[in-house]
Amino acid sequence: MQTDFQLPAQAAELKSAKAILPIAPLAVNPLTADLTDDLLEQDRPNLLQAIDHSLQYIRTATAEKRYPVAGITRDRMERSLVRFRRLVQISRSAWDLQQAVSREFDLYRSVGRDGDGNVQFTGYYEGVYTASRTRTDKFKYPLYRLPPDFGSWRSPHPTRAMLEGSQRLAGLEIAWLSDRFQAFLVHVQGSTQLQLTDGSILTVGYAGKTDQPYRSVGAELVRDGKMKLEDVTLQTLIAYFQKHPQELGIYLNRNPSFVFFRETNGRPASGSIGVPVTSERSIATDKSIFPSGGIALIRTEIPFTNPVTGQLELRPIQRFVLDQDTGGAIRGAGRVDIFMGTGDRAKQRAGLIKGDGELYYLVLKN
Repeated sequence: MQTDFQLPAQAAELKSAKAILPIAPLAVNPLTADLTDDLLEQDRPNLLQAIDHSLQYIRTATAEKRYPVAGITRDRMERSLVRFRRLVQISRSAWDLQQAVSREFDLYRSVGRDGDGNVQFTGYYEGVYTASRTRTDKFKYPLYRLPPDFGSWRSPHPTRAMLEGSQRLAGLEIAWLSDRFQAFLVHVQGSTQLQLTDGSILTVGYAGKTDQPYRSVGAELVRDGKMKLEDVTLQTLIAYFQKHPQELGIYLNRNPSFVFFRETNGRPASGSIGVPVTSERSIATDKSIFPSGGIALIRTEIPFTNPVTGQLELRPIQRFVLDQDTGGAIRGAGRVDIFMGTGDRAKQRAGLIKGDGELYYLVLKN
């Protein structure tokens, strides 16, 4: 079996190291690699919070069952998180943290989607939408609970087109939204806050999905010549379907995957490992190949507000994050989704992230 981590190379060859086969890879030596966190000085409390959430997970029976991953044991990952947390606490600067991490940790690199470490990054967020507990003429697009007999469904599961509005899911509705594309976006993002018509707030999170493959609506529009690849963002997709509402059903049904939800009783947005996700400090990856709750370093570009123009502009980042989530579109070694927060601004920023970058994991030296 091929692992999805990079194997041994000298530190100077970090970026050009090639993927090789062993199941339990040795780590790339990080001593001369730049591991400086670009956000540490402003965001140390959030990083510590994200580490605490991973520690909460790594001490569960679920984590015990999921490890080892790529030769990394659960015990080693717990020790890595404990030591990394201490270093984040006591380091006076991002430079000090880099020096300590370089001395004490091994570095693993994802082979990416091409074997050369190139990883596609996207962003996700927790949306806030208006909804109703009951179906009305305005609110008619439901989010569904996981069916109680879901574990016995025969594979392949029914497609989106077969499930949406079907009698098979009748009675499993959690709430209804007023916009079909908004309901679809909740499937993509995995959680949401719903402002109910009675004034209360309902929070829902990911509960499970069918075994049907995820297909990108944006990619389908590009394939049909309706949009250019470089123009595809969340904002342009919303605008397209507002202009062409008659095409919405066609393209949504080309994505046969279907997601189910659970009520989370006001808890913050949570990842697939059952702990809250932290804005710009939590990522989603393929949990079948990457260590759940692990410490990672990402290099890519995300949007920031230009203080002069007020416009969002992409800038390079490099920062430590915790691997705490997954998603229907997040498959293989070449995909990472960055959690950008809750609400409209997070939505705008998340929708602009679509570039390449690199993904590394940090594990305490044995």
